[in-house]
Amino acid sequence: MGAITRTFANNITTAGVLLPGAFENASFNNVTSVQSGAVGTGAKTFIASATLSSDATVDFTSGIDSTYKTYIFYFINIHPATDDVIFSCQFDTGTNTNYNQTITSTFYAARHAESDSTNFGYITNRDQAQGTDFVKLNYDAGNANDEGVSGYLKLFDPSNGTFVTQFLARSSGNGYGGSGAQDSQVAGYINTPTAITRVRFKMSSGNIDSGKIVLYGMS
Repeated sequence: MGAITRTFANNITTAGVLLPGAFENASFNNVTSVQSGAVGTGAKTFIASATLSSDATVDFTSGIDSTYKTYIFYFINIHPATDDVIFSCQFDTGTNTNYNQTITSTFYAARHAESDSTNFGYITNRDQAQGTDFVKLNYDAGNANDEGVSGYLKLFDPSNGTFVTQFLARSSGNGYGGSGAQDSQVAGYINTPTAITRVRFKMSSGNIDSGKIVLYGMS
C-alpha cells in the first residue's frame, strides 16, 4: 500500500469515520479539482411560488426541466376548506394535463392526539401499487382556524429520460382525533422514464382555502 493510501487509511476509524488527520496530510495535497457534478453544493435556487385562496387545484407547469437534479416543493400552512381531508399531488409529462401517471408509493405516519392517544405505523389505505391516484402527502388535515398541513415534496432527476422519477415527501399537520400532531412520511416512484415536467396539488375533497407552495431547484 502506497504512502498516501496508508496515511489516509490510518485516519479512518473502524466505524468508517474520518479523523481530522485525514484532511491534514498528503492524501489531499495533490487534489486540484473535482469533476463537475461529482459533488453537489446543496444550494437552493428559487423557481416559482403560488399563494392559494379557495383553489380547487394548483399546477406548476414550468420550471421543472434538466437544469437541476433535485426539485423541492415546500407547502406551507395548507388550510383546507373541508374537514379531515388529504393534501395530495400528481404528475405529468410534456404539455399533458391528465395528471394520471402510474405510481407505486409507501406511507408511514406517527400521530399523537391532544387527548394523549398515539398511533404509529404503515398506513395501507394511503399508499398505492401501480395506481394512478393522487399521491397522499398527509394523514388528514382539519379545517379549524388553527389547523392545516406543512411539509415538502422532493423530485429526483425528473428529466433524466432513462430512469423512473423517485420522490420523497414529509409533512407535519394537525387534525388527528379531533386535534393532534401528525408526522407523515411518503416515498415512491413515478413509473415512466419520460421526463416529468408538471405537478398538480389538490385536496382529496373541497378546495384549498389558503396556503403557499414554493418550488426550488437544488444543485
